Amino acid sequence: QFHLVESGGGLVEPGGSLRLSCVPSGFTLEYYAIGWFRHAPGKEREGIAGISSSGWITNYADSVRGRFTISKDNAKNTVYLQMNSLKPEDTAIYSCAAVVLGPTGENRTPPLDLPGAYDYWGQGAQVFVSS
Repeated sequence: QFHLVESGGGLVEPGGSLRLSCVPSGFTLEYYAIGWFRHAPGKEREGIAGISSSGWITNYADSVRGRFTISKDNAKNTVYLQMNSLKPEDTAIYSCAAVVLGPTGENRTPPLDLPGAYDYWGQGAQVFVSS
């Protein structure tokens, strides 16, 4: 069964940083665009960052733009989410998801507003921002 595995979550003080990793199980990320989503208690799931399968093109939600950076290392078969200047409102479960965007989609970013479009998901990693 193909799926993704997230790691790197934890407890951090406001203003701190964390780096999440997303690794596939049973397949390679080379042809997949990746999205990061988060789900906080009492809120709807939010797509926050995406990266094309080539790793060259990224997109971000306004809530994280300038603070979070998504990157993709196809050689290591890993996608990262570097999170800086964390705020208490960033507390959530963070999940990565993979989607194939077609033979000409290597430089297209994944749809952050369509979680149903993704092929594979991870279980999520908890991020807790508190002093």
